[in-house]
Amino acid sequence: MKEVLREPGCELCELAVPVVWQGEKFSVILVDDAAYPGFCRVIWREHVREMSDLAQADRLLLNDAVHRVEQAVREVMRPLKVNVASLGNVVPHLHWHVIARYADDAHFPAPVWAQAVRQTDAAALAARRALLPALSAAIAHCFQE
Repeated sequence: MKEVLREPGCELCELAVPVVWQGEKFSVILVDDAAYPGFCRVIWREHVREMSDLAQADRLLLNDAVHRVEQAVREVMRPLKVNVASLGNVVPHLHWHVIARYADDAHFPAPVWAQAVRQTDAAALAARRALLPALSAAIAHCFQE
């Protein structure tokens, strides 16, 4: 296995959260966000900043991984919409956010990083959190080949 480049102090290089699935080139985590159950990140394991830093085969692999995670989120969480974003402004380590969105979520229809416009019903959030074990299993399953 190739040595993975790491940058000291990078929270994604020094990942200290449970990983749902990990391969040689990328990992998938569930973000612990009380307002957004089912929020996932697909994280490239090697410390690179941009998609254009990857070889074509790796770009295709990462794109396919994001697609698989999005499908798992759709199947298990049944959101109104899925947001997929790669920002990396705060943590310049290549990663994709896959976020289940609902009409009643705190920020809808704005991005989850905008000012909240409502508070999501606690029962709705609890029901979504109850789906997280199934989502973890679906994500792990989608990478078994």
